[in-house]
Amino acid sequence: MQYRRLGNSGLLVSELALGTMVFGEASDRGTPEKEAAKLIDAYIEAGGNHFDLADVYAGGRAEEIVGQTLGARRADAVIATKARWPMGSDPNKVGLSRRHICEALEASLRRLRTDYVDVYYMHGWDALTPLEESLRAFDDLVAAGKVRYIGVSNFMAWQVMKSLGLCDRNGWVRFVAAQYQYSLVERGIEAELEALCASEGVGLVPWGPLGGGFLTGKYQKGSRPDTTTGRIGMTPDEWEESWAHRATDANWRTLDAVKAVAAAHPGATPAQVSLGWLLARPTVSSVVIGARTVEQLRANLAATELKFAPEEIAALTAASAVRLPYPARAVNLEAR
Repeated sequence: MQYRRLGNSGLLVSELALGTMVFGEASDRGTPEKEAAKLIDAYIEAGGNHFDLADVYAGGRAEEIVGQTLGARRADAVIATKARWPMGSDPNKVGLSRRHICEALEASLRRLRTDYVDVYYMHGWDALTPLEESLRAFDDLVAAGKVRYIGVSNFMAWQVMKSLGLCDRNGWVRFVAAQYQYSLVERGIEAELEALCASEGVGLVPWGPLGGGFLTGKYQKGSRPDTTTGRIGMTPDEWEESWAHRATDANWRTLDAVKAVAAAHPGATPAQVSLGWLLARPTVSSVVIGARTVEQLRANLAATELKFAPEEIAALTAASAVRLPYPARAVNLEAR
């Protein structure tokens, strides 16, 4: 496992982060506590240090499991968590108001059994709260020593840039990380966000790197999985990682290209190739991976050991290319 800077910060994170979204979740896709503990142990054994959480994951249960399992190993861990989404029925237990941010962090710290988090993310835009209020609250938490660095997730590009401008103008701490859905079958952030991150020194931390399992190669064209088969089968059509969003002709062509590269590397899997492509993107600091078993986790971690030729990466990029929206595809690509 190699380590990379998180954006322009001095914080070093393992190139693969352990996703915890379904730790303790009471559903068919959930990871029971004992299995989650085994995943954490195996991840640390492999050299991983970057744990990705959110208060809303399993209603806070994911944070509890990670905090309990880490124990004294917390000192060597990089813990990232998030706030924004509802944590109760009270109207003030949601959003990015100063009140909710502060209360949400204190609750996360209790569940994680720690007195600080390494990275605290705004988990989504809050149209109700003034942006200045949210950013100042995050800056105060850094000053108080309860947060080391801050990040952003699910904002549009103009919202990220406006946030950074306000931070610069007021001398507040800036985002060092941006967490977005990004994979060979979801490259929408390349229209604006990827270039923004490169320009502003913000490290990309992609989630959904395997397209909800599509890029593992386990699904077959024309054979829709039932609602008990994997993440894609369990996901409603209107959600991002659903069969309706993944089973497109373009995505099947992308998967064919992934399989072709995997075939050139004995023992490699489509999932490992897909992770390798993301790790080769210059703005990526760390990729969030999920697994239901230790065997799946170890197979994904092995992606860091594979080396791909530049022409293989280029072939994957070309096969999965999407037409950028105007003006990204026009004026902004023209040289003087």
